[in-house]
Amino acid sequence: MVLEHAILPVRPGSETEFEAAFRTARPLISAQPGFRSLSLSRSVESPNLYLLLVEWDSVEAHTEGFRRSDEYESWKALLHHFYDPFPNVEHFTTVD
Repeated sequence: MVLEHAILPVRPGSETEFEAAFRTARPLISAQPGFRSLSLSRSVESPNLYLLLVEWDSVEAHTEGFRRSDEYESWKALLHHFYDPFPNVEHFTTVD
């Protein structure tokens, strides 16, 4: 299992619109092969920052599967214009 981690810096004042767009976009990612789960959390101290955590079977399920899919193009159209700056995405594995 791989955990995708991204801090999403949403343009201040557009949080409500972002959350609505995310609700629309969520099924696009959750239907992908290799997808396991997703959580989106909003910062208490900085309400324009969101923490996105997505569990995948592998890095490739995210980078080669989802990111090369037609659904990703729709995901981008729905969400990417909200970010300033564009988020950095990292992948993590569990340490025993």
